[in-house]
Amino acid sequence: MDKRVELPKIPDETPANEPHAPDEKGRVRPRRVLPWVLLAVAAGAIALFALRPHGAPSGGPAGFPGGPGGPPGAPGAMGGGQAQAVGVAAAATGDVPVRLSSLGTVTSLATVTVKSQISGYLQSINFREGQHVKKGDVLAQVDPRQYQVALKQYQGQVVKDKALLDNARLDLARYQRLAKTDSVAQQTLDTAEATVREYEGTVLTDEAQVDAQQLNLTYCRIVSPVDGRVGLRQVDVGNYVTASDTDGVVVVTETDPISVVFTLPEDDLRRLNQRLASGARLQVVAYDRAGEEKLADGVLDTVDNQIDTTTGTVKLRALFKNADGALFPNQFVNISLLLDTLHGAVTIPSEAVQTGTPGTFVYRVNDNQTVSLRKIRTGAAADGHTAVLAGLAVGDRVVIDGADHLSDGSKIRLPNPSVDETAAQRPARAKASPQS
Repeated sequence: MDKRVELPKIPDETPANEPHAPDEKGRVRPRRVLPWVLLAVAAGAIALFALRPHGAPSGGPAGFPGGPGGPPGAPGAMGGGQAQAVGVAAAATGDVPVRLSSLGTVTSLATVTVKSQISGYLQSINFREGQHVKKGDVLAQVDPRQYQVALKQYQGQVVKDKALLDNARLDLARYQRLAKTDSVAQQTLDTAEATVREYEGTVLTDEAQVDAQQLNLTYCRIVSPVDGRVGLRQVDVGNYVTASDTDGVVVVTETDPISVVFTLPEDDLRRLNQRLASGARLQVVAYDRAGEEKLADGVLDTVDNQIDTTTGTVKLRALFKNADGALFPNQFVNISLLLDTLHGAVTIPSEAVQTGTPGTFVYRVNDNQTVSLRKIRTGAAADGHTAVLAGLAVGDRVVIDGADHLSDGSKIRLPNPSVDETAAQRPARAKASPQS
């Protein structure tokens, strides 16, 4: 369709052969050129728009649909019909671990405030602050002299009462012989028997007092009740300590083994209980606060018996060997619980997975160098790969780079068609060639 546009005639106030024309007073007046030039350019633009065939593909200016930097336009509209260079990878099969993550707190299995069980002056401190001690190691010594004196007193009382008991037994034996010949009254015999039992009770009481004083002497040596690490001492040598002291002498914290208490949403509890009921021993990994450095490997020990209704979570405890002291009590760590492993699952690189209005999808590469939007259902993700539960088959190629400029049916161009890397091959190649 040929459309002609007639340009308006511009009156020329100045002769063509004269650049300037004098006015009636003889002065030279400059030509008025700029307004007419702008009018001519506008008319030319109108004519160009009218003559351009409607619906013709155009790359468009930058920032507009189909243009560089703009949103993707219709299929084939990008870059004036040029194919988009993309990176692809093929879906493969592999094992994908199913992990549950949470934030946990390192908790000691035993934190003991060591106190004196008797009263007395503290004679010595036998530990160094921060030292690792064993169960039964002497931590402090209380002055034992008053308890040694009391022990001797009760030991002497035992000797005295035993002598009385022996004499009462001899009298009883004598009265028993006389009673056979009716030479003594029955009342005297009964009194002798009661006296023997009385002294026997007295001797038992004295012996118990001796044992109590020996126990007090033992308590004068304050020992560690558990294996662990001692903290800062709470009392100095020379102070009078009692059993009622709230701060005690020192706090001993067990550090090896050590536990981590963390929480999981109640929605994960059913799968977790199923795995535990099958006899599985679930592995747990503790990472630092940034989630980058692995601190220790452990196992899940127990699950709490109730759900916290305020948060909808349940508490769990994991046990860790901590000989190197990587885990410190009350430290915050990131926990990764290996719940299960999907064996032989279809996997693709995680960067191929897109989310948008269609849901979760990928761009599948067709044989005619175009892509198709394919909706998928994903599962667990680990180590840069995502398990695909539905929507893809092994060997399907998907776009992993350049997908933000694509739409359903867009033409693509592979940088190196000979390279058809699978999801399993791609990490190895990337490690060998970091520039790729």
